[in-house]
Amino acid sequence: MTSSCQDAPPAVRLPSGELSFADRTLVMGVINMTPDSFAGDGIGADVAGAVERSRQLAQAGADIVDIGGQSTRPGGEAVSVEEELHRVLPAVQAVRAEVGLPISVDTAQAEVARAALGEGAELINDVYGLRG
Repeated sequence: MTSSCQDAPPAVRLPSGELSFADRTLVMGVINMTPDSFAGDGIGADVAGAVERSRQLAQAGADIVDIGGQSTRPGGEAVSVEEELHRVLPAVQAVRAEVGLPISVDTAQAEVARAALGEGAELINDVYGLRG
């Protein structure tokens, strides 16, 4: 069975605006605030780098910026909630202040999700589907 944009809700309202799924597939640009990203693009604690990468993603047409603080690569080492907060929150704050795109945070930790939403993230991307 295939789905189409016609099956999608017309829009999701966020504080930064609306995300419409009715007309096209949306693009999520990823920023890995990890030193060990599976994609090899982790920028560690480089908050200025996260802002610059967010600007590049916006210019390239991304609809959402997704910020992650824990590698999900096979064999990746888990980090503490405190470490994930340390990696993610400064990037969320800085990107929110500089780039107008909605921010998603990639986390399976409820405490990280709550804190990120409190700092300006608008979506949570839990790759473990609440089973992490």
